[in-house]
Amino acid sequence: MSTDRRRAILEGAARVIARRGVRGLRMEELATEAGVSTALIYYHFKDRAGVLRHTLEFISDRADRYTSDASGPGHPDGHDGPDGPRDALQELEQSLLLEFQDLPEVRENSTAWGELRASAIFEPELREDLARATLTWIYDVADLLGHIRPSTPAPALTAAAERLTGLLEGLSTRWLSGALPLDHARELVKEAVSTEVERLGR
Repeated sequence: MSTDRRRAILEGAARVIARRGVRGLRMEELATEAGVSTALIYYHFKDRAGVLRHTLEFISDRADRYTSDASGPGHPDGHDGPDGPRDALQELEQSLLLEFQDLPEVRENSTAWGELRASAIFEPELREDLARATLTWIYDVADLLGHIRPSTPAPALTAAAERLTGLLEGLSTRWLSGALPLDHARELVKEAVSTEVERLGR
Protein backbone atom coordinates (compact mmCIF):
# COMPACT_ATOMS: atom_id res chain seq x y z
CA MET A 1 0.00 0.00 0.00
CA SER A 2 1.29 3.43 -0.80
CA THR A 3 2.33 5.63 2.10
CA ASP A 4 -0.41 8.11 1.16
CA ARG A 5 -3.14 5.46 1.27
CA ARG A 6 -1.88 4.11 4.59
CA ARG A 7 -1.77 7.58 6.09
CA ALA A 8 -5.27 8.35 4.78
CA ILE A 9 -6.63 5.23 6.49
CA LEU A 10 -4.92 5.99 9.80
CA GLU A 11 -5.99 9.65 9.70
CA GLY A 12 -9.52 8.49 8.95
CA ALA A 13 -9.44 6.02 11.83
CA ALA A 14 -8.27 8.74 14.24
CA ARG A 15 -11.13 11.00 13.10
CA VAL A 16 -13.76 8.27 13.43
CA ILE A 17 -12.50 7.20 16.87
CA ALA A 18 -12.45 10.82 18.07
CA ARG A 19 -16.06 11.29 16.87
CA ARG A 20 -17.63 7.94 17.73
CA GLY A 21 -15.25 6.17 20.09
CA VAL A 22 -13.56 2.83 19.53
CA ARG A 23 -16.84 0.95 19.72
CA GLY A 24 -18.18 3.17 16.96
CA LEU A 25 -15.36 2.31 14.57
CA ARG A 26 -16.89 0.45 11.62
CA MET A 27 -14.82 -0.58 8.64
CA GLU A 28 -17.42 0.67 6.18
CA GLU A 29 -17.44 4.15 7.70
CA LEU A 30 -13.63 4.15 7.87
CA ALA A 31 -13.43 3.23 4.19
CA THR A 32 -15.70 6.15 3.30
CA GLU A 33 -13.77 8.50 5.57
CA ALA A 34 -10.42 7.47 4.06
CA GLY A 35 -11.65 7.23 0.46
CA VAL A 36 -10.58 3.59 0.05
CA SER A 37 -12.33 0.25 -0.23
CA THR A 38 -13.18 -1.85 2.82
CA ALA A 39 -11.32 -4.74 1.22
CA LEU A 40 -8.14 -2.68 1.05
CA ILE A 41 -8.33 -1.93 4.78
CA TYR A 42 -8.77 -5.62 5.64
CA TYR A 43 -6.06 -6.68 3.19
CA HIS A 44 -3.41 -4.49 4.76
CA PHE A 45 -4.50 -4.30 8.40
CA LYS A 46 -5.99 -7.84 8.56
CA ASP A 47 -8.73 -7.04 11.10
CA ARG A 48 -10.22 -4.37 13.32
CA ALA A 49 -7.63 -5.05 16.04
CA GLY A 50 -4.88 -4.35 13.51
CA VAL A 51 -6.49 -1.05 12.56
CA LEU A 52 -6.73 -0.06 16.22
CA ARG A 53 -3.12 -1.04 16.96
CA HIS A 54 -1.74 0.94 14.03
CA THR A 55 -4.01 3.91 14.77
CA LEU A 56 -2.66 4.02 18.32
CA GLU A 57 0.89 4.11 16.91
CA PHE A 58 -0.13 6.82 14.47
CA ILE A 59 -1.68 8.95 17.22
CA SER A 60 1.40 8.53 19.43
CA ASP A 61 3.76 9.45 16.58
CA ARG A 62 1.66 12.49 15.65
CA ALA A 63 1.68 13.69 19.27
CA ASP A 64 5.46 13.25 19.33
CA ARG A 65 5.73 15.49 16.27
CA TYR A 66 3.66 18.37 17.57
CA THR A 67 5.15 18.26 21.08
CA SER A 68 8.81 17.69 20.21
CA ASP A 69 9.61 21.09 18.69
CA ALA A 70 9.12 23.13 21.83
CA SER A 71 10.91 26.09 20.30
CA GLY A 72 8.92 26.12 17.08
CA PRO A 73 6.22 28.60 16.11
CA GLY A 74 2.73 28.15 17.43
CA HIS A 75 3.48 26.74 20.85
CA PRO A 76 1.45 28.12 23.75
CA ASP A 77 3.78 30.80 25.09
CA GLY A 78 5.02 32.02 21.74
CA HIS A 79 8.76 31.66 22.47
CA ASP A 80 10.69 30.84 19.33
CA GLY A 81 14.00 30.22 21.10
CA PRO A 82 16.22 32.35 18.83
CA ASP A 83 19.15 32.21 21.24
CA GLY A 84 19.85 28.52 20.89
CA PRO A 85 18.62 25.31 22.53
CA ARG A 86 16.16 25.60 25.38
CA ASP A 87 17.13 24.18 28.76
CA ALA A 88 15.58 20.95 30.01
CA LEU A 89 13.05 22.66 32.27
CA GLN A 90 11.73 24.83 29.45
CA GLU A 91 11.71 21.84 27.12
CA LEU A 92 9.74 19.74 29.60
CA GLU A 93 7.22 22.48 30.31
CA GLN A 94 6.68 23.28 26.65
CA SER A 95 6.40 19.66 25.54
CA LEU A 96 3.56 19.20 28.04
CA LEU A 97 1.92 22.53 27.22
CA LEU A 98 1.89 21.66 23.52
CA GLU A 99 -0.70 19.01 24.37
CA PHE A 100 -3.02 21.98 25.00
CA GLN A 101 -3.31 23.75 21.67
CA ASP A 102 -6.66 24.82 20.31
CA LEU A 103 -5.94 23.21 16.93
CA PRO A 104 -8.13 20.59 15.20
CA GLU A 105 -5.26 18.08 14.93
CA VAL A 106 -4.40 18.34 18.63
CA ARG A 107 -8.04 18.16 19.74
CA GLU A 108 -8.65 15.15 17.50
CA ASN A 109 -5.47 13.40 18.62
CA SER A 110 -6.13 13.92 22.33
CA THR A 111 -9.76 12.87 22.00
CA ALA A 112 -8.83 9.70 20.10
CA TRP A 113 -6.15 8.86 22.68
CA GLY A 114 -8.72 9.23 25.46
CA GLU A 115 -11.19 7.03 23.60
CA LEU A 116 -8.55 4.34 23.08
CA ARG A 117 -7.59 4.44 26.75
CA ALA A 118 -11.21 4.21 27.90
CA SER A 119 -11.94 1.33 25.53
CA ALA A 120 -8.96 -0.68 26.82
CA ILE A 121 -11.10 -1.32 29.91
CA PHE A 122 -13.38 -3.45 27.74
CA GLU A 123 -10.99 -4.49 24.96
CA PRO A 124 -8.00 -6.27 26.54
CA GLU A 125 -6.19 -6.62 23.18
CA LEU A 126 -5.54 -2.87 23.28
CA ARG A 127 -3.98 -2.85 26.73
CA GLU A 128 -0.48 -4.04 25.87
CA ASP A 129 -0.01 -1.53 23.03
CA LEU A 130 -1.50 1.28 25.11
CA ALA A 131 0.70 0.40 28.09
CA ARG A 132 3.77 0.42 25.83
CA ALA A 133 2.89 3.84 24.38
CA THR A 134 2.22 5.22 27.87
CA LEU A 135 5.54 3.90 29.19
CA THR A 136 7.40 5.52 26.31
CA TRP A 137 5.79 8.85 27.19
CA ILE A 138 6.59 8.39 30.90
CA TYR A 139 10.23 7.56 30.15
CA ASP A 140 10.56 10.58 27.85
CA VAL A 141 9.29 12.87 30.62
CA ALA A 142 11.49 11.12 33.20
CA ASP A 143 14.51 11.64 30.95
CA LEU A 144 13.87 15.39 30.83
CA LEU A 145 13.38 15.46 34.59
CA GLY A 146 16.72 13.66 34.90
CA HIS A 147 18.43 16.45 32.99
CA ILE A 148 16.88 18.97 35.37
CA ARG A 149 17.72 16.97 38.51
CA PRO A 150 20.66 14.74 37.49
CA SER A 151 21.34 13.37 40.99
CA THR A 152 17.80 12.06 41.47
CA PRO A 153 17.37 8.24 41.50
CA ALA A 154 15.57 6.79 38.47
CA PRO A 155 12.54 5.46 40.43
CA ALA A 156 11.81 8.96 41.76
CA LEU A 157 12.08 10.44 38.25
CA THR A 158 9.72 7.79 36.89
CA ALA A 159 7.19 8.38 39.69
CA ALA A 160 7.24 12.12 38.99
CA ALA A 161 6.77 11.47 35.27
CA GLU A 162 3.83 9.16 36.03
CA ARG A 163 2.17 11.88 38.08
CA LEU A 164 2.72 14.52 35.41
CA THR A 165 1.47 12.41 32.50
CA GLY A 166 -1.51 11.16 34.52
CA LEU A 167 -2.43 14.72 35.44
CA LEU A 168 -2.04 15.78 31.83
CA GLU A 169 -4.48 13.12 30.64
CA GLY A 170 -7.06 14.17 33.22
CA LEU A 171 -6.70 17.87 32.45
CA SER A 172 -6.90 17.16 28.72
CA THR A 173 -10.20 15.31 29.18
CA ARG A 174 -11.65 18.20 31.18
CA TRP A 175 -10.44 20.75 28.65
CA LEU A 176 -11.77 18.83 25.65
CA SER A 177 -15.15 18.33 27.33
CA GLY A 178 -15.45 22.05 28.10
CA ALA A 179 -15.11 21.70 31.87
CA LEU A 180 -11.75 23.50 32.03
CA PRO A 181 -10.67 26.66 30.17
CA LEU A 182 -7.56 26.23 28.04
CA ASP A 183 -5.53 28.94 29.80
CA HIS A 184 -6.34 27.48 33.21
CA ALA A 185 -5.31 23.99 32.05
CA ARG A 186 -1.95 25.39 30.94
CA GLU A 187 -1.45 27.17 34.26
CA LEU A 188 -2.15 23.94 36.14
CA VAL A 189 0.41 22.12 34.01
CA LYS A 190 3.04 24.77 34.75
CA GLU A 191 2.31 24.58 38.47
CA ALA A 192 2.54 20.78 38.41
CA VAL A 193 5.91 20.85 36.63
CA SER A 194 7.23 23.38 39.13
CA THR A 195 5.98 21.30 42.07
CA GLU A 196 7.52 18.07 40.78
CA VAL A 197 10.87 19.68 39.99
CA GLU A 198 10.95 21.26 43.45
CA ARG A 199 10.06 17.95 45.08
CA LEU A 200 12.87 16.16 43.22
CA GLY A 201 15.33 18.80 44.39
CA ARG A 202 14.70 18.15 48.09
